[in-house]
Formats: sequence, structure tokens, C-alpha cells
Amino acid sequence: QVEYLYPRAGWVELDPEALWNQFVGVIKEAVQAAGLHMRQIAGLGISTQRATFITWHKRTGKPFHNFISWQDLRSAELVNSWNKSFLLKVIHVIFTVLHFLTGSDRYLAPSFLTFSTHQTSLKLSWVFKNIHEAEEAAKKNDCCFGTVDTWLLYRLTKGSVFATDYSNASATGIFEPFMKCWNPTLCKLLSIPMSIYPPVKDTSFNFGSVDSEIFGVPIPIMAVVADQQSAMFGECCFHPGDVKLTMGTGGFWNVNTGEHLFASQMGLYPLIGWKIGEEVVYLTEGCISDIGTAIKWAQDIHLFTNVDETAEMAQNIVDSQGVCFVPGFQLSVNDPYLCASFMGLKPSTTRNHLVRAILESVAFRNKQIYDIIVKKLRIPLQTIRADGGVSNNSFVMQMTSDLINKKIEKPANADMSSLGAAFLAGLASGFWTDKEQLKKLRRIEAVFEPQKDLEEYRPAMDTWLQAMKRSLH
Repeated sequence: QVEYLYPRAGWVELDPEALWNQFVGVIKEAVQAAGLHMRQIAGLGISTQRATFITWHKRTGKPFHNFISWQDLRSAELVNSWNKSFLLKVIHVIFTVLHFLTGSDRYLAPSFLTFSTHQTSLKLSWVFKNIHEAEEAAKKNDCCFGTVDTWLLYRLTKGSVFATDYSNASATGIFEPFMKCWNPTLCKLLSIPMSIYPPVKDTSFNFGSVDSEIFGVPIPIMAVVADQQSAMFGECCFHPGDVKLTMGTGGFWNVNTGEHLFASQMGLYPLIGWKIGEEVVYLTEGCISDIGTAIKWAQDIHLFTNVDETAEMAQNIVDSQGVCFVPGFQLSVNDPYLCASFMGLKPSTTRNHLVRAILESVAFRNKQIYDIIVKKLRIPLQTIRADGGVSNNSFVMQMTSDLINKKIEKPANADMSSLGAAFLAGLASGFWTDKEQLKKLRRIEAVFEPQKDLEEYRPAMDTWLQAMKRSLH
């Protein structure tokens, strides 16, 4: 885990050299721990955090700035300004008319386009407004833009490969998923030069080989995939209606929508899950900020010693005694100024109440996103599979199952992003021949089934919703 940097309030960055060194070190450690030699590795699959990006000089390879995280808030004022602008209202009207005349979903998304701080677009616009070297290099076609995967590919191949894949590109908010290309209209609107973008390749694809100086042998790079799409693949959510719930730093609900791309609406966003040859699989995603972030913060201020204690702490009391936790340390898609807070504190409030309130907030947000998915998607939902560190918390898992009244499977291995990248690399290198073989490798550790009626949670959830309203803006 590379340490985040916070150079100013709201800014969240990563040091590119620290990230690179960590990446190389982890691969070497993993191979050594498995008792293997580098020459035995048939292919490398890379799964990375999405929408965190960097720009660098094409000729020298020198970065113009640190990685700007998807959690970074430096674009909050720009986001607010654009979302209130007359120009955006005009765009909404134009595309609403186009959608009405054509019936095409391609025009539906721009008809209610809103910007958010977790998208790359306005942070990239900020770069070209504030970092003179990047702006000058772009004018000479000497500026490269890349999410984490693109930077790693560039470094692994000593600058010979500049590329990304469809899953990572679609998560930036600058890529047009309907047309499968970088969005020239949006870039013109935000004054972002089109020359900076990498070519977009298939997810399971031979991207070239690692320079032999790095690991001693040239290892083929056979897959590049964004972490949430990778987790979806690792969970074998291959069919329309399959649902993956990742609870890590943030929370991500992903629904396989097959060949159909649903336009973004009401907190749900369309993504390309993966492209393998002619097969393109689309996803719809609902995002929750601050799950693992909030739990780690609670540990840092000594509400508990070990994260494994938290489920028991929550279960040791009947309820949170009216205490509510509102997440919002890093960002909110709908309100970048949402105030993270505890409400309902009393002299009798204990650590257990605070911890339970944090865990309940995760389950309540899961319920909110699930309800939106059910309402907006015209696809019958199938299996729900959970992963990520917080999926190990039995309290959160059981409460979520109760609230949505659905069975949730938890795999034996909670780190699905790595497994998905391995599956995709294995398919590209011929280690596996088809997805049916991958399904046979799935191992389920636990199944959570509804045990309580939703009405039992209603008073606590209503109180939490009131707390959320008071924390806005």
C-alpha cells in the first residue's frame, strides 16, 4: 500500500516513484513467495486503481506532477461552477431534444451530464490551467496522459508502450463508451488537448514484454484491467444480471448489463467491463465513498485495535443508541462539500456505539445503491457476490443481506482484483481456454441470507437519512 500524500486540504496524491518501486517489489516478493523463478512466468496481468492519473513529458518521461487520486478534491470549485453553468443547461436541452428525436441512449447521458470530483475530466482541466510545463508540452505534442496502468506499462517497457485498455479508459469520464473513443466534444469544452491520450487496446491482449533489465527476463504483459472490472471478472460475473459488490477503500456495486450500455442516470454510471476480441461486456456502477477509509480512520484514532474486532463490537450492543455516522472524508459524487460527521452523541455513547454507527452507515449506503439499481435497470438481478477487505466483516455483510433481502456470496479469497487480472492474462496466454474453466476455480467461503425483516431496521435508517440531510453542503 503506497502512502497517500496530502499537500493541501482536499488534495490527495501518490508519488509515482514510490508507486513504481512498490509495484516492482510486490511482483518480486510474490514470485519468490510462490517458490518460482521469473523465467517460469507465462504472462503478467495488471489490475490498477481507476481514475487516478498523471501527465509526463513524452521524450524525457519526467512527470509534470504527482499522481492525482480519484479521491482528490482540487476540482471541487470547478465542478460546482460547471454544474451551475448556463452552458451545461444548454447542453442538457440540446441532448434532451436529440434523445427525443432519435430515441438513442447515446444522447441520453449528455442530457443530464453532471460533473463530479471523482472524475478525471475536471482535474485534468485543472492541470492544464495550473501547471505551465504540462500546458507547454501539450502544445508541442510532448505531453502524455495516463491512468496508473498506462504509467506502469510505460515504465515496464522503458517507454516503448503507451497504451491503456477499455476498462480503464471508460472509468475516466473522458471516454465515450458508446463510440469507444476519447470524447473530443468534452475535451474541447474543457480545453484538454486530444494529443495527450494513449491508444486503447483490448483488456486481455498482448501489450508487449517487460524490459528484461527489470526482472531479468522479458515477461509478456497479457492483460491490463481496472480494479473494479477486474474484481467483476475474478468473481466470474460473466452473465447479464450478475452483481458484484466490492467493499474496500470505497464501495462499488457493479451489474453486468451484457451487450447493452445503459446511459448514466441518478448516481449510476455506464462502464466497459472488458473487451476480449469481438466480445464487449458493459457494466453499470453505483459508487459509495469512504468505506475502508472510514474504518481505517476509526482505527487510527483508537476506537479499536484490530479491524477483526469491529463486527463483535457492533454485535455486542442492541443498537447504536441513536448515534449516526455520515461518511464523506474524501468525496461525495452528489455533494463535494458533504460534511463527514457523527450525530446523536450522548454521555452514554461508547466506542461500541461509534463503531456500530460506522458499520451501519456502510449497510445503509449499500441499501440505497441497491434500490437505485433495482429501480433503474431493466435487468433481472442474479447472484450477488461480495469482495474487498470489508466483505470480511460479518456484521456489515449480514445487515446488507437483511436490508436488500437477498442472498450474498463471499469468496474464500477477498482480493478479487488480482485474481481477475490473472484470469484475463491466463486467457490471453492460453493457460485457460475459456471462462467455463474459470468458473470451476471459484471457491465460496460464506453465504449470507436474510435473517431480519427490513422493518426492524426502519427507525435506525430513517434517523440516519435525517443525519445525511443535515450534513449536506
